[in-house]
Amino acid sequence: MFTGIIEEIGAVNSIQKTASAAKLNIKCKKILQDVHLGDSIAVNGVCLTVTAFDDGGFTADVMHETLNRSSLGALKSGGHVNLERAMAAGGRFGGHIVSGHIDGTGKITKLEQDANAIWYTIQCEQRLLRYIIEKGSIAIDGISLTVAKVTEDAFSVSIIPHTLDETILSEKKPGHTVNLENDCIGKYVERLMQFEEISEKESKITEKFLIENGF
Repeated sequence: MFTGIIEEIGAVNSIQKTASAAKLNIKCKKILQDVHLGDSIAVNGVCLTVTAFDDGGFTADVMHETLNRSSLGALKSGGHVNLERAMAAGGRFGGHIVSGHIDGTGKITKLEQDANAIWYTIQCEQRLLRYIIEKGSIAIDGISLTVAKVTEDAFSVSIIPHTLDETILSEKKPGHTVNLENDCIGKYVERLMQFEEISEKESKITEKFLIENGF
């Protein structure tokens, strides 16, 4: 589990691609302080497993499903990535619950300066947008952010200077693709409600019955 608080900006040393997978080597420093084989590290919000490491960085395999759902397949040598280690027990929960399992991608359509902040407008599919609510949480390239506005086909976030300095968002322009992970709470609630509907159909004690009888 992650919190969406980026610890370091890494650089892609190399990326080896096949038809259905890839191997990433990421140059970094801070997150190597207590790294072990098998550790989880979020790369642009995607949870990857450390398969090798040395003093200069780490290597991780990227499977076909991840390439299809995220923007990792578009990475190139020299490109920058957001990095976060899995949350340690007892650590500060500065962001929100981030699993590192990307739901899909969005496209930046507009940047707008607002005093010392910048508004990013991101367009995405309806299957993602249905879980995005105003003042709710979303992870963009692994960054825990608060949704400021939602429209029929897009949403917006306001980015403060500190976030721009500590993440790769400052490099993103209109037309660029970003990884999106919806807040897991909404997805769990929806799933539980589906089972609730099934239970009500099988039982004579339904929500409608209770309301009609004064409960």
